[in-house]
Amino acid sequence: MLEILACPLPASLQDAGRPGYRHLGVPLSGALDPEWLALANALAGNRTDAAAIELRLAGPRLKSDADALFAIAGEVDARIVGEANTHAVAAWRSHRLHAGEELRIDAVRSGVAYLAFAGGIEGRRELGSRSRYERADLGSPFAPGQLLKVGAGGTAIPRRLGIAPARHDGPLRVIPGPQRERFSDAAWQNFLGGEFVVGREADRMGLRLDGPRLNHVGGADIVSDAVTPGAIQVPGDGRPIVLLADCQTVGGYAKIATVIGADLPRLGHALPGTRLRFAAVTLDEALAARQEAAQALAASLATVVPDTAEPDLAALYGANLIDGVIDATH
Repeated sequence: MLEILACPLPASLQDAGRPGYRHLGVPLSGALDPEWLALANALAGNRTDAAAIELRLAGPRLKSDADALFAIAGEVDARIVGEANTHAVAAWRSHRLHAGEELRIDAVRSGVAYLAFAGGIEGRRELGSRSRYERADLGSPFAPGQLLKVGAGGTAIPRRLGIAPARHDGPLRVIPGPQRERFSDAAWQNFLGGEFVVGREADRMGLRLDGPRLNHVGGADIVSDAVTPGAIQVPGDGRPIVLLADCQTVGGYAKIATVIGADLPRLGHALPGTRLRFAAVTLDEALAARQEAAQALAASLATVVPDTAEPDLAALYGANLIDGVIDATH
């Protein structure tokens, strides 16, 4: 069992979410960055869609009553505290937590990170998922004093990631939304040419952005229709809202655009104050980007190897390690 000793900021148990229930009003939920969830689970020797602890801003203090193997995907300040000593915990590899020791996670510097335990975390499974959806009390809560059962994985083999995933910069790619015609051409150009800042109203449901005002044609309200993670609604005040994993299933504000699936994980890392830009792409380009992202994740997963093994030279040589190097002759 894992005992949650402290949790100063919200953390939650998340897996791949609840697809197939949106017609009943049940949000998808699941990991904000499913790619990093997959990597954390691979490092712990689990299925890539197993439940793990999603961390944001700052992490919890945990104690296990038996030896356990865990892994962290993300940039965090973490340490294991025992009776005799304390040592730092590196990300992108697995570690052993011995019975009675504490795992303390302080700052989460990557915006979001994932903590997976070998054997998986056996939280409440509802509608096919262990993901926590706070507003409807689906899944197990994560709060001080809670006990979480972990599967038998204390003797699992430690693993490490050969090549950490790249951090992507540049504009978030979008396709025009279903109500694009409800916005003036000037608003569309402001949307694509302007810079937006994530405001204080930011959670797993969505991000409200500050920046250029996006003016409507004929008002902001529409007959409520379906919304999905990535949809960008614009209320009457002209401030866009980018919807995330816990978003509602229908909405009554016009949607100017939708962030493509390949770039959705980047939104999970966006904190208040993060600056965002947007760029329009075609549907074909969005589908190609999704395939490219899947291939990149598969390549990263292929570099997960036992921590005692020699480096996987074939995987290293097969990766583009010099992408972006400047030609010294120019």
